[in-house]
Amino acid sequence: MNNVKEISIKDFTYSLPSENIAVYPLANRTESKLLVYNNKAINDYHFYDITSLLSANDLIINNQSKVIPARLFFNTEAGARIEIFCLEPVEPVEMNANLQSTSSVSWKCMIGKLHKWKQNEILKIELPLTTLFASKKTQENNAWIIEFKWNNDAITFAQIVESCGHIPLPPYLNRLDEDADKKSYQTVYAVDKGSVAAPTAGLHFDEKLLTQLSKKGIDICSITLHVGAGTFLPVKAETMQQHDMHSEKFEVSIDTLMKIKNTSGKKITVGTTSLRTLESLFWIGNQLEKNESLPYSEFEINQWLPYESNEIISSDRALNNIINWLNKHHQSSLKGKTSLLILPGYEFKLADALITNFHQPNSTLLLLVAAFVGDDWKKIYHHALQNNYRFLSFGDSSLLMKNK
Repeated sequence: MNNVKEISIKDFTYSLPSENIAVYPLANRTESKLLVYNNKAINDYHFYDITSLLSANDLIINNQSKVIPARLFFNTEAGARIEIFCLEPVEPVEMNANLQSTSSVSWKCMIGKLHKWKQNEILKIELPLTTLFASKKTQENNAWIIEFKWNNDAITFAQIVESCGHIPLPPYLNRLDEDADKKSYQTVYAVDKGSVAAPTAGLHFDEKLLTQLSKKGIDICSITLHVGAGTFLPVKAETMQQHDMHSEKFEVSIDTLMKIKNTSGKKITVGTTSLRTLESLFWIGNQLEKNESLPYSEFEINQWLPYESNEIISSDRALNNIINWLNKHHQSSLKGKTSLLILPGYEFKLADALITNFHQPNSTLLLLVAAFVGDDWKKIYHHALQNNYRFLSFGDSSLLMKNK
């Protein structure tokens, strides 16, 4: 499938009027529209109808990552306002350890108005119980390694960003975050802090709907993939061969792996992040078939792996390989990093259905949808635009069944 590298992003665009972009969410999450695509047919529902659209024994797989207030605003001595957007932890590199640190941490960051920040100037924010200091260390392409320090070891970095950080709303919303966004730009089942963008397909669920699904016999399990800022980046290369897919860390418990393996119903992924994680699991299991002694450091899926692999096993065998590996090494969960790029021509190994919002033109997310439903993505998006669906992060939803 090497010809996928020649796919042109120009073939995956459409005109998105600004009035179709949802700048704010609906007051009731479940009242969003739901476009259902099944057997090449399109029908319109509301999200609260999803219980009747799914069957007992189906398995819903969601992403329980929690958005952190990753945007920090400092003032220079000269009065310029500098934004530091925390992208991923560097020291400690493990997310939870970093957030629980009590003296200093380092992060890879994007910086707004970088030219206003003098070379050796240390920025600071005065907080009620401490002072947060930020200093530039080294540059990495368009990002910087920033060291944060504070002078109260009773306070964690997580508490600091909660007190002074801002919710990282998508740039295409063209508005500042508001107090209400702390709740509305977060799934109701978010647990593991670490995302700098919400897994927005999950924003349509509320506690009542989750209870209804469970009562029907529809099982729900969770993975964690910390969503990075790269999810917002449009593809600028002419062909996918020149595009570098962003990398994101994930974790899947052995209990979730067992549920995925043993389900007798459809495996329904909530969002592109859950789907990419699920499919990445297959490729890890495929690697373990060749070398069952692989260490954690090698559990990383590069963007072209599926298109360059010749020896491919069954999905059951892949999951068994991971479960056996975890048991052998006395591990309760699998940790990895994925840059998996899902393009038209990709053969899905584990996912049967996808719940997802409507995505930007020229994006890897739209390419993933096109891989899942084929050329019918054009028909789906045309229908959504003609019927006034709300697009992007705070917009309406779709339930896409994989074509047989």
